[in-house]
Amino acid sequence: MRKMLNVLYVTTPEAFLAKDGENLVVKVQDNEIFRTPIHYLEGIVTFGYMGASPALLGLCAERGVSLTFLNEHGKFLASVSGPVKGNVLLRRKQYRMADFAPECTKLASRFIIGKLVNCRTVIRRFMSDHGNKCGVDNIEPVSKELARSIIRLSRASSLEEIRGIEGEAARYYFSVFDDMILYQKESFYMKERSRRPPLDNINALLSFLYTLLVLEARSALESVGLDPYVGFLHRDRPGRPGLALDLMEELRPYLVDRLVLTLINRRQITGNDFIKKESGGVVMKEGARKTVLEAWQRRKREEITHPFLTEKIHIGLLPYAQALLLSRYLRGDLDDYPPFIWK
Repeated sequence: MRKMLNVLYVTTPEAFLAKDGENLVVKVQDNEIFRTPIHYLEGIVTFGYMGASPALLGLCAERGVSLTFLNEHGKFLASVSGPVKGNVLLRRKQYRMADFAPECTKLASRFIIGKLVNCRTVIRRFMSDHGNKCGVDNIEPVSKELARSIIRLSRASSLEEIRGIEGEAARYYFSVFDDMILYQKESFYMKERSRRPPLDNINALLSFLYTLLVLEARSALESVGLDPYVGFLHRDRPGRPGLALDLMEELRPYLVDRLVLTLINRRQITGNDFIKKESGGVVMKEGARKTVLEAWQRRKREEITHPFLTEKIHIGLLPYAQALLLSRYLRGDLDDYPPFIWK
């Protein structure tokens, strides 16, 4: 199992990243504001960057530290990594299976079944914990619809059918997301899911954390030798990490959606933490990004008993555990791929 190392998030837009010996140095207007040995890090993620020195890029590649650049919205721009060391036989098997429609359908159904089961658990946990604070008349029918969608997925015979079921289920799920926001209703509301750009505070928060999750999924897949750009549900598109998007589907509700609801309902983040741009898009302020990133890192350090492996692991290792199980399935060591199911 992979050791849990640190990911450094650089949220200061004016920051420049440089190398000093075996150290990463973060500077703002030539003033050093942070320094750490490179071997302490697993990855570096920087938002609205000024740049990074070629020497640092080389050091990160040499030491196996991923360096990812995002814009202020959290949109992926570029990533630097070292030579690919994945198992060539595993990747060739992955490519063959990705070209075989029945196998794509089978794996896609597993990813989305995991997602919908976990979406339903988010809803049912909310009803159990907060049903006395608000009515559940709108939420209970959605829980039942998700259950029916899960049954339909188990019988789906094509990717088109799976995508249709998933899209319909996602609309049901997000239709009651607003009901699970108990406080700060004037600043946080969910009318519909909007992405590029997010058009309200809650969509900005979801998109920001989903970006972090896809980066984790990509790193996890690369660590076990799989190609994160060749997916089964998300088809090939230049620059899109299809398999990372596949893998993150089952993890979205447990890792991101619950955290978003917690941050809002506990007032750890407020409406004043967001800015609406002239284009209509909404972005988080730098202080808010730091608050969210700290909560994200704390969440990753919590422990859970993995439902399939029956071992206690850090929550932050869930993408790595699922990538490992996926690689074992592709190798033929498992009869089926077991998605993460939150119990």
